[in-house]
Amino acid sequence: MKVYLNLSFPQLAARYAALPADGVGLLRSEFLLLSLGVHPKKLLADGGADAFVQVFANGLTEVARCFWPRPVTFRTLDLKSHEYRGLRGGEQFEELEENPAIGMRGCRRYLSDPEPFRLQLRAVRQVHDAGWTNIRLLLPFVRSVSEVLACRELIQEEGLLERGVPVWMMVEVPSVVFLIERFLPLVDGISIGTNDLTQLILGVDRDNPRLMDLWNEQDDAVMRALEWIVRACREKTVECCLCGDAPSRHPEMIASLWRLGLAALSVAPESFERTLQMVRALDSRLR
Repeated sequence: MKVYLNLSFPQLAARYAALPADGVGLLRSEFLLLSLGVHPKKLLADGGADAFVQVFANGLTEVARCFWPRPVTFRTLDLKSHEYRGLRGGEQFEELEENPAIGMRGCRRYLSDPEPFRLQLRAVRQVHDAGWTNIRLLLPFVRSVSEVLACRELIQEEGLLERGVPVWMMVEVPSVVFLIERFLPLVDGISIGTNDLTQLILGVDRDNPRLMDLWNEQDDAVMRALEWIVRACREKTVECCLCGDAPSRHPEMIASLWRLGLAALSVAPESFERTLQMVRALDSRLR
């Protein structure tokens, strides 16, 4: 089992690259946008497309350089509507949503408003063309096969497929779990987000403290979904990584995931050493 790192801030890449991780399993893009502090539509309306691309390209370059040649899995933007509204100009462009967690986010937002997604792809292309070819692209909050196909068209139009940039997708929605075999031919890897997946399988709002006694990433229904995903990925030889917080909060899950045959975990840096020790102990027991 590989052990990757989850990273949010590119400026910390040099510190964490010294760890014996297999790479970056999740590089969150949201903090790059938050550093700009402006809603993408306002930024574009004000002629800031180049600034957007450069901020993303600089952040990506820093992480890719520090971890070279280990892979860096870059998840494109997955802010929710209320988070976009908090950016300068956000209230002008974002409608109020009663349930932002299942609203206009992830791939659906890209298809509704493709230009910010295209700018992220151009940043990836710039970094790749500069020689940092260890970048992998990760699509967030996928709901349907049609979304992946439409996103792949945009990725192709921006020249990333011809450059051989791997395309991964998140599994966070039950519809993807049930139809996982239809998604696997379309991607190079799978990353499981246990936070959203648990929320949607159990029907529990993870931001509601009154429901926390129902929140359980080790619930039988969640574990069965993980088993289903991992088994399908193994059968199709597609790498499957779990990047949610569950193993960090519940280290005892690592043995269960290891027994399922999960290919990789991606954890917060503060949980890395403990996770690596547990994985090595499990591997040595097998040997």
